[in-house]
Amino acid sequence: MSTIDKAAGGVANFADDTVGASKVVNGFARKIFPDHWSFMLGEITLYSFVILLLTGTFLTFFYEPSAAETTYYGQYIPLYGQHVSEAYESSLRLSFDVRGGLLMRQIHHWAALVFVAATIVHMARVFFTGAFRKPREINWVIGALLAILAVFEGFTGYSLPDDLLSGTGIRIAQAIILAVPVVGSYISFFLFGGEFPGTDFIPRFFTIHILLLPAVLLALIAVHLMLVVVHKHTQYPGPGRTEDNVVGFPLFPVYMAKAGGFFFIVFGVIAALGALVQINAIWAYGAYDPSPVTAGSQPDWYMGWLDGAVRLMPGWFEFTLWGFTFSMNIFIPTTVVILFTMGVMVLYPWIEQAATGDRREHHLLDRPRNQPTRTALGVMALTFYVLLWISGGNDIVAHMMQLSINDITRTLRVLVFALPALAFVVTKRICLGLQRKDREKALHGRETGRIVRLPHGEFIEVHAPLTDLERWTLVQHDVLRPMEIEDRVDAGNPNTLFGKIQRRLSKFYFEDRVEPVTPAELAASHHDHHGEIGGGHVDEIDRASNPAITTSQTTHG
Repeated sequence: MSTIDKAAGGVANFADDTVGASKVVNGFARKIFPDHWSFMLGEITLYSFVILLLTGTFLTFFYEPSAAETTYYGQYIPLYGQHVSEAYESSLRLSFDVRGGLLMRQIHHWAALVFVAATIVHMARVFFTGAFRKPREINWVIGALLAILAVFEGFTGYSLPDDLLSGTGIRIAQAIILAVPVVGSYISFFLFGGEFPGTDFIPRFFTIHILLLPAVLLALIAVHLMLVVVHKHTQYPGPGRTEDNVVGFPLFPVYMAKAGGFFFIVFGVIAALGALVQINAIWAYGAYDPSPVTAGSQPDWYMGWLDGAVRLMPGWFEFTLWGFTFSMNIFIPTTVVILFTMGVMVLYPWIEQAATGDRREHHLLDRPRNQPTRTALGVMALTFYVLLWISGGNDIVAHMMQLSINDITRTLRVLVFALPALAFVVTKRICLGLQRKDREKALHGRETGRIVRLPHGEFIEVHAPLTDLERWTLVQHDVLRPMEIEDRVDAGNPNTLFGKIQRRLSKFYFEDRVEPVTPAELAASHHDHHGEIGGGHVDEIDRASNPAITTSQTTHG
């Protein structure tokens, strides 16, 4: 045995004797993870966060978090000799004088965008498949907090270069803070150290960006992953998959190899974006000056929907009371909308639990079509977000399409209420239609498009039988019905306000439904497909060419 092997063995024995490492490693290495592409969304979130930590560490070596004035004498000639802040000067020096600095800046910015996007898309997958249900409510809350903190982390980092575009964003944020009734001005003075812009906000944002928020994010991610291990991983339904097992691959060596390879794929894609796709060209904007207004400036996509909400809000909703100015036209579309969104997102697992009255543990995921109301609510929220995001660029849309910005704004004010409601109804109808199609397919088999005429003149369509996996996917789910007083012992007291709200909520969720196929219906359908239909034997239809087919009656000659 070599010296290295002896040393490694000694370290392993020491760790095992002191903290019982072998039990932890063996148990964790045998942890089973299911195999499905949608689970990669969470991995992209984790890997992009790791890339953010690595590139952000590099950037802190050269960035100067100071608003003190200096003169730029760097490589970028158009700004040579200009009076700028030290933060902006160091950002320019990073971009033009530090070897690899611009690449690291752009990788960091792209990784931030990917991190926020992957977090939100991952949460959408969790929402639409019901992965937030018991016992994962707390993990859903942690995910919601991660998404919210990721947005604020992106905003603080976006503001650090102190260029004209980021300064405009900070000015908008300060206006949002000032719109908070009574205490807004005090919060603004505390954050900016006096009148805007002041010289304190850059070092404060820098501390928040590199220390406070990353520490909280790292802690939440660690707890999130720990709970995934404790609760075991969710999985999509299929033969052999139950609420009590997990079908997949062990963490070591299979999943570790796949996850390691996927990390380098994510890193490579983000590095390619940073190298080939320019983003946040701060030298083109110039240093921040509070007096100019940058026409056409747009925030990053994850903040653009709030900008759009402000643009859609009528400007007349402002009044003075008791010596205070109440700017509801700013406060409602920003602070109120943010708090409402955060509240609904955090509390949703308990909202749906109140509707279902279901407190069982769930480890099998839902097909979105089998939960039409939940799916419709998700699509409605996405529609609302997209409309606000579009309205955040109404000036760009008006300029590019040669339209009136006032007409665009008025149209979006109507659509932001009408389209989400329409999206809810249409999505729910689509889900119910897909359920009816699944029911028909489970009973009669898969359509082949082949029409056959029987000897006595009847026309029938030939259907192919489903595999066990296909049939299981269509019939395995439970159907939930509106809560009734007499048959739901887990329902709230109907005489209380909560009980009345609970039953109305349950009716809203489950009044429109399609009952899944029962075993008795499957058996009867199987018997019919091998009996007589319309006086002719099905077994006579092309038995020689395809003896496995079944049929269902469609038209008559």
